[in-house]
Amino acid sequence: MERLWAPWRLEYIVEEKGSGCVFCTAASTQDDAKSLILHRGETCFVILNRYPYSNGHLMVVPFAHVAVMDDLREAELLELMVMTRRATQIVGRLMQAEGFNIGLNVGRVAGAGIEEHLHIHVVPRWSGDTNFMPVLGDTKVIPQSLQACYDLLAPAFQEQAGR
Repeated sequence: MERLWAPWRLEYIVEEKGSGCVFCTAASTQDDAKSLILHRGETCFVILNRYPYSNGHLMVVPFAHVAVMDDLREAELLELMVMTRRATQIVGRLMQAEGFNIGLNVGRVAGAGIEEHLHIHVVPRWSGDTNFMPVLGDTKVIPQSLQACYDLLAPAFQEQAGR
């Protein structure tokens, strides 16, 4: 068996798991860097995915704890989409992403891992970003740590928000 060194995962393995919603818990903290929140808007926030498909994989999440779009107000829907657009602009510029997979998984049968709290995935893509590892080793290589990704993206989100 081949091993891939990922020492930052030990923190997740040994930490005590809460029983609440991961998005609501992150939004309620005061330490955005620790919870990987890149930006807070009026009705939504942007957070890095702790288990990314690629570097810069983030999510745009409404503060409202809802499972479906029908339960969001129009202002929340608008900010959700505006933040998604800003996220692609910032990640595209700073990480030179050549494309994006952007999507919602609504309901468990649609692939939602956290089905009780709606969120949009923004996954940056690059030409040639798929290699032999996922095919032969059933392993995805993420060459950048979450902290390094946060440190790169957070200032741009703050700057664009006018802080």
